[in-house]
Amino acid sequence: MAKNQKTTSPEVASKASEILRNPNSSTIAKELAGSALSQRTKGNQTGSIMEEKASKVLTSDKYSKDTKEMAASVLSQSNKDR
Repeated sequence: MAKNQKTTSPEVASKASEILRNPNSSTIAKELAGSALSQRTKGNQTGSIMEEKASKVLTSDKYSKDTKEMAASVLSQSNKDR
């Protein structure tokens, strides 16, 4: 299986850090932010469960712009063979 070499940008990592520190952030936003931060350096890629969650966030109208940005970042770093 091919490994994705993309990493989270400094801008997205900064926003992910803000989400994680915000006590009002939703659980899914924090999960996505944590996944994005774990991919800040090479070597990590999105797992299939997180891919599914991120996909659901992007297709739903109930999530904030920031949550969708985290979901997009996480999906962009997924394994393309899945």
